[in-house]
Amino acid sequence: MMSQQPFLFLLLLLAIGFISKNQSLMVAIAVLLVLKVIGTDDKIFSLIHSKGINWGVTIITVAVLVPIATGEIGFKDLTESLKSPYAWIALISGIIVAILGKHGVSLLAESPHITTSLVLGTVLAIALFKGVAVGPLIGAGIAYTAMRIFSFFH
Repeated sequence: MMSQQPFLFLLLLLAIGFISKNQSLMVAIAVLLVLKVIGTDDKIFSLIHSKGINWGVTIITVAVLVPIATGEIGFKDLTESLKSPYAWIALISGIIVAILGKHGVSLLAESPHITTSLVLGTVLAIALFKGVAVGPLIGAGIAYTAMRIFSFFH
C-alpha cells in the first residue's frame, strides 16, 4: 500500500485540479503520473527535485525579459517609469521578494519537513483561489522570516 500512496495522492490532487479547472496543476500532475507509470521516476524525479526550482525561475525570468528583448521596453521606458511612485513600490517589492526567496531556499534545504505544508498551501491556493505555483519558494521565505521573528520573542 505504501508504494501506491504517492500515486493515489497525485490522483487526488489531479481531481482537485480538475474541479478547480487549474490547467497548470493538472499538467504538472499528469507529467509526474506519466513519469511514474513509465518507470522513469527514480531517475528523473531527483533531477527535477534538485534543479526544478532553478529551471522554473529561469523560465519565468526569460518570460519577464521578453519585452526588453523585443524592444517593447527600452531605456526610455525605464527612466520614465522611475518617475512613478508605483514603479518605486514595484522596485522595492521585487527586492523584498528576491530576499524572501533566498531565505526560502535556505529554509527548504535546512528543514525539508516544512515542504509538506508549503506544498499543501500552494496546491490549496492554486485550486481554491486560482493562485500561481510560485508559493513554495516565497512561502518558505515568508515562513523563514516569521520563524525568525517568533524565535526572537521566545
